[in-house]
Amino acid sequence: IAAAEVEDTNEQEHDEGHRYNGWTSGRANAQNLDLNRNFPDLTSIVYSRRRSKAYRTDHIPIPDNYWFGKVAPETYAVMKWIRSIPFVLSASLHGGELVVSYPYDFSRHPEEEKMFSPTPDEQVFKLLARTYADAHTVMSDNSTDRCGASFANKGGIVNGALWYSFAGGMSDFNYLHTNCFEITVELGCDKFPSEDELYQGWQQNKEPLLTYMEVVHRGIKGIVKDETGKGIKGARISVRGIRHDITTAEDGDYWRLLNSGIHIITATAPGYTKVMKKINLPPRLQKPGRVDFVLQSIVQEPDMVVNYPTQDTYDRFDPYNQFERYSQRENGEPGQEEDRQEKPWWWSYFVMSGNMAPTWLLRNY
Repeated sequence: IAAAEVEDTNEQEHDEGHRYNGWTSGRANAQNLDLNRNFPDLTSIVYSRRRSKAYRTDHIPIPDNYWFGKVAPETYAVMKWIRSIPFVLSASLHGGELVVSYPYDFSRHPEEEKMFSPTPDEQVFKLLARTYADAHTVMSDNSTDRCGASFANKGGIVNGALWYSFAGGMSDFNYLHTNCFEITVELGCDKFPSEDELYQGWQQNKEPLLTYMEVVHRGIKGIVKDETGKGIKGARISVRGIRHDITTAEDGDYWRLLNSGIHIITATAPGYTKVMKKINLPPRLQKPGRVDFVLQSIVQEPDMVVNYPTQDTYDRFDPYNQFERYSQRENGEPGQEEDRQEKPWWWSYFVMSGNMAPTWLLRNY
């Protein structure tokens, strides 16, 4: 489980006090970047390809042009972390309201700021959000005279884009780039509670957090192996009717969040046969159902064409090594050979603009 907190990192001035509740107050880092708008916008890519028969909503690569913009070090670190560990479930803790929102956070219509925009896993996300909200004594209260009262008739949960649309959020990124399902928990209307209010806040959220963590056991898990018993890394686990696959980890193990019911599960991997299984998940299952797969290797004929999603583009992360290059420069370490060369005539325009200089352009000089 990844407990992700990427917002509210700046300390406020003393004259603002703990009751200062500016909508954007506390959302920026030291570089004045809103961290929950700083992730790659993969949702737009999904929307642009949704009319294609073979479009995907999982493991979408980070576009190379993303690295040309301002990428916060906090965002970079979280993305690198989330790619290195096969997280299944996460929650991002925010302040400013009392509600649980779930993806998508970006509207499926660019002109609509409030539009219901579900993921293929809409029912799973609603289960995750309700699990937290129902365990929270205030969120589950139907009273209209409280913080978060506008969501009381919705059970304390809301689709993110239906609430308000924005691109570059962490929840959408996690869902579309990794195996991880993430919700956003708005802890309260007071973004900067005083010290004597923290204990009450902990008591209100302790049980919801624990209950939410236990949901990681809803669904199925297993190992995908070849005929020799070796785990297959990167095999795809598909669920019929849900256009969102997850992939196996280093040793072929996987975890797939699912609601109860009958599901058709398929395991595929390049160079192996496809295996399909029908399962039935009881409503009150206390642990994930174990579904293992054994794939048989196949010999492809020279003229056989099999279309599998490639990993080459997905594995590209910061292909221009800009963070490593800048850290070397700040620490006074020997820079790249390109830094010792005379800069071309256009270099001063980037320096004077105050933007991050595109040192990758120097490779041709």
